[in-house]
Amino acid sequence: MKHLMGMALGATLATAAQAQETVVWWDFLSGGDGVRMKSLIEDFNAAHEGEITIDATTLEWGVPFYTKVQTSVAVGEAPDIMTYHASRIPLAVSQGVLQPITDADWEQMGLSQDDFAEATWNAVTVDGEQYAVPLDTHPIVLYYNRDLLEEAGRLNEDGTPMGLDSREGFEETLAALKDAGVEYPLASVTADGNFMYRTIYSLMGQQDGELLTDGEFLAGDNAEKLQNALSVLQEWTNNEWQSTYTDYPATVALFTSGEAGMMINGVWEVPTMKDLADEGRLFDWGAVELPIIFDHASTYADSHAFAIPANNGVDEGTAKRDAVLEVISWISENSLFWATAGHIPANSGVTASEEYSQMEPNATYSSLTENMIFDPQSEFSGVAGPMFDVMSTYFVPTLNGEMDPAEAVEEIQYELNDM
Repeated sequence: MKHLMGMALGATLATAAQAQETVVWWDFLSGGDGVRMKSLIEDFNAAHEGEITIDATTLEWGVPFYTKVQTSVAVGEAPDIMTYHASRIPLAVSQGVLQPITDADWEQMGLSQDDFAEATWNAVTVDGEQYAVPLDTHPIVLYYNRDLLEEAGRLNEDGTPMGLDSREGFEETLAALKDAGVEYPLASVTADGNFMYRTIYSLMGQQDGELLTDGEFLAGDNAEKLQNALSVLQEWTNNEWQSTYTDYPATVALFTSGEAGMMINGVWEVPTMKDLADEGRLFDWGAVELPIIFDHASTYADSHAFAIPANNGVDEGTAKRDAVLEVISWISENSLFWATAGHIPANSGVTASEEYSQMEPNATYSSLTENMIFDPQSEFSGVAGPMFDVMSTYFVPTLNGEMDPAEAVEEIQYELNDM
């Protein structure tokens, strides 16, 4: 009898053990992003104790991450879930790296196309199928020093910079800051063409420009629109309105030290500003959508998303799939905390909440989701992709006043199409 009871107890324990699912997770999130995601993972594990545990690993951002993913998928050693940039999805699909997110998956997660901005949904869609679930959009924005703008007479009553609605108006603000003794009216990452691509592509978008049309780069008048964007930024350099040959850390330092009146940077620097302000080491600051320099508002964005690897030769099983979908759904529903990293949650239910409407500066710049543009859908696009590398070569000398914009565009057009 005791032997039978022992067998029954063993069977019960075995069933319980089988019910516990471990979800292997890879991400590329460091800094403030990483801290917040680790906190979300801890909260998830606590809320699902005895059911699902996330076993998370953070890998190096960029090419190293995506190379490791591709290799691990090929040998059947990929994670169960991973973070992915929406801009990289077309390349991943061409490589056979990702599984599609099916209609049944969306239904099980309680999410659908209606929960996301059109541009964000389209960014994870290839040939009518979705290959990732967007977590956020992370655009670039204009950070500004209210104290310096007020001294220069260029601060609106609502505390935003004057001149955001036109090139003429914004350049008046840049000139006024310079005249008021501000060394760098605008801090920009001019030593890194990969980063400046975000600003340049935004200015192309303000002209309804496209990098890729029917398989051709810079077709028609799109070359002219790229030249227009480069010409404006070079003019700002020549007028000493913009910092020159400035790398990323130096750009942030120029702004936070008060040497620059404004800064173009990603929303991911919001935690940096908040932390400094909480410590009493920062001026009165804010962040808004990029100024309209050409025809209408348009801002480059990318999206952190959750993707499921197409793990070669591995049958994940229903229980594992259910656990992965629960991870995605839960974090999406709880992405208000993720917004404290500066990002705009992709889940519209979160951004429509009362709590989000009071979160600053996020709520102020979240309107740009109506005007955001993603990379062209191409296997050459995406973070740390070949398109970035080609353009970066010419952006740096052009933005720093050492190469003619027309010549740069001609070289870029040739090299992109030669790919």
